[in-house]
Amino acid sequence: MAIATVLDDITRQDVDVVVNAANSTLLGGGGVDGAIHAAAGPGLLAACRELRRATWPQGLPVGRAVATPAFDLPARWVVHTVGPNRHRGQDDPALLASCFTASLDVADGLGATSIALPAVGAGVYGWDATQAAEVAVHATRSWVDAHPTTPLTTIRFVLFSPRLLAAFEDALARG
Repeated sequence: MAIATVLDDITRQDVDVVVNAANSTLLGGGGVDGAIHAAAGPGLLAACRELRRATWPQGLPVGRAVATPAFDLPARWVVHTVGPNRHRGQDDPALLASCFTASLDVADGLGATSIALPAVGAGVYGWDATQAAEVAVHATRSWVDAHPTTPLTTIRFVLFSPRLLAAFEDALARG
C-alpha cells in the first residue's frame, strides 16, 4: 500500500473516508473543519449534534476519532479527529500521532478502502509543518505495518498549501 500526497481541496476527494481536523465541539469551525462542514451540508452538523447529545456530551477528546456519514461530500464517511492545540500547551507528539492512528482505526472498522487525511494540527493549532508531517507520516506508516490485512489500499495526505505539501513529501522521502 502506498502513502501519497496531493495538493488539493480535501472536500473534493473521491474516497471512502475524509478525515476532518475538528475541534472538540464537533460543531464546525474554521480551516479544514469549516470547509468540510460547508461542503457536506446541514446533515453533517445534525449528525455531529447527535454525537454530542448521545455519545460525547463533553466534546470529543484530543486524539480520538469518530465517524459520521459524509452527506453531500463525494466520500462515504467523515472521520472527525481533534488535534492537540500547541497554543494551549498540548505539545505532546503522541497526542498528534493518535489523531492519525485513531482515524485509521475508525476507517478500518468501517471497511473503508481509501482515506484522505489533512495536516491535522498544522493550521490554527500551531504545529510546525515539518514536525506535523513527520509525526503524521511516522504514525501512518507504523499503523500500516501493524495492520497488514486492512482493507485500506489508498492513504492520501491532502494538503491545502505548497508549504504543507513540501513538508509531507519530505517526511515521506526520509522514510
